[in-house]
Amino acid sequence: MTRHGHHNSAKGPSQRQLRVGEELRHALAWILERGELRDPALATTPVTVTEVRVSPDLKNATCFVTPLGGGDEEAVKTVVEALGRARRFLRHTVVQKVNLKFAPQLHFEHDTSFDFASHIDTLLHQPDVARDLAPDLRHDNEDDETESDETA
Repeated sequence: MTRHGHHNSAKGPSQRQLRVGEELRHALAWILERGELRDPALATTPVTVTEVRVSPDLKNATCFVTPLGGGDEEAVKTVVEALGRARRFLRHTVVQKVNLKFAPQLHFEHDTSFDFASHIDTLLHQPDVARDLAPDLRHDNEDDETESDETA
């Protein structure tokens, strides 16, 4: 809630939330890159931390992850579960890297934005949709003729 008792859910994250989320993302990526986790599920699968969303009080952070290069549902589930098991270690290590008053609770979720973007790309390349999105050549030719008449 804001100072006046009204909560505006349409308002996006604050600049501080975005900045802290980005710092947490960098710290998590650094930890995962160095291979500090000894979980066998994470040893064979490189993980990308795509985004970290922090709650307004900075006490909870949702970390969106995906196996590098995508992966099937089983691989994604395994990675998210492994990160969940390593949550306490990750939280402790992140606090050492990012200077915050409180260590946020880390929650891991699969980032579906790449799947969604791929689905939209597939839809846009369907023949029916591509035909509708193609520029209308008649209007382009009319504009060219109008410009040539004005210069003559």
